[in-house]
Amino acid sequence: MNIKKNDNVYILKGKDAGKSGKVLKVDSKLERIVVSGINQYKKAVKPKKEGEKGQFVTISRPIDISNAMLVCPKCGKKSRVGYRIEKDKKIRYCKKCKATI
Repeated sequence: MNIKKNDNVYILKGKDAGKSGKVLKVDSKLERIVVSGINQYKKAVKPKKEGEKGQFVTISRPIDISNAMLVCPKCGKKSRVGYRIEKDKKIRYCKKCKATI
């Protein structure tokens, strides 16, 4: 997977297309990511204790990883991710500016 936790991504499709945010969680099996402030829904929460009030909580739901594109931290543009091997380590790099991510 070319997108990891704490990366900045740009949303390509869906109701939040054109927005960007930070990746909070990555599910590699289902190929889905949770991005802060993207794909938010309101959920009703029942009171846990007596005397407490119920409330609505906004949560971010996962989106498919194919609907997001990585934003390069160096050049600030959305770009594809390449891989190269340096000193026996696999390193991600930006395809536009060739900087390591």
